[in-house]
Amino acid sequence: MKKLIVDAREPITLVGGGALEKEDLEAAIAMAARVVAADSGADSAMNYGVTPDVVVGDFDSISDDAKARLGNARLLHVQEQDTTDFDKALRSVAAPVVIAVGFLGARIDHQLAALHVLMQEDRCPCILVGAQEILFHLRGTVEVPTARGEVVSLFPMQPVEGRSDGLEWPIEGLRFDPMQQIGTSNRATGPVRLEALGCGLIVILEKHHLKDVMVQLAAQS
Repeated sequence: MKKLIVDAREPITLVGGGALEKEDLEAAIAMAARVVAADSGADSAMNYGVTPDVVVGDFDSISDDAKARLGNARLLHVQEQDTTDFDKALRSVAAPVVIAVGFLGARIDHQLAALHVLMQEDRCPCILVGAQEILFHLRGTVEVPTARGEVVSLFPMQPVEGRSDGLEWPIEGLRFDPMQQIGTSNRATGPVRLEALGCGLIVILEKHHLKDVMVQLAAQS
């Protein structure tokens, strides 16, 4: 069940309990000042001096100290165990785009689960920030000012096709499929334009393109 707790007109930063660098959190907040945490993401945020506006989760990993400091008014306890805290948090917010930090770089099963969540149709656009890269579900078209030689990887979560400009190996005419055809380590020949002809295509770019992608996804929502 989807219970909306944050309905914002501006981008939101969502903080998880995985690997989190201070500079990534600061960069996200500079573009999306409102902060939501997923369970122990509250501890991660508060360790860097950031107090979440709301915390969502089943609360099996948030510390008692964090709960006490935040108070009940900021805590949304979702008891079910069928979904991850990332899923619980993302389905609880509405925003032009969500910048999610602290969800990549720790447990592999959590990272795979995060990709699964990005595929859900009723979630708002979300960009996952990793140690060196960002990734997002391409639902339409994006144009990115990549430099020649930059890596642009495409990973399908289901059969899907697309179009491209500015890639060394164009994707038009390819039938991406996680069991047959993926697009790891393509390279830009300059600025890139990517279009998905359907759902299911994950785009992976260098992290310095976060703002470029955020602005476009927010404008499309």
